[in-house]
Amino acid sequence: MTQYFLSLPHDSETEPTMESIDPAELEELMAEVGAFNTALQDSGAFRFAGGLQPPSTATTVDATGDGPEFTPGPFATASEYLGGFWIIEAENDDDAIGWAKRASGVLRSRVEVRALQEAPAA
Repeated sequence: MTQYFLSLPHDSETEPTMESIDPAELEELMAEVGAFNTALQDSGAFRFAGGLQPPSTATTVDATGDGPEFTPGPFATASEYLGGFWIIEAENDDDAIGWAKRASGVLRSRVEVRALQEAPAA
């Protein structure tokens, strides 16, 4: 089994928050995401998931120089940003892509699929 990272890119520089979304739409979306998460859990594919706060809430830490530097905000300025993710386990790429198709339909958004790197054997 391989673990996969299903990421949810947001296509806008604007940072929608739970408070900025129409409450009725948010309730429907959260119910659909909940059903998707339950299907993942029931299948045994679910490992963990999370939504991310907007990029403006980030702090970038750089300890590559003489001392650590802390910068408010994201590492890079971009017109897209990562809004959330799932870590799943699947037999192969096709199975992982199948879950991503379902997630994309639920969220009405693109979902990127990437396998996690295998740790070297000890």
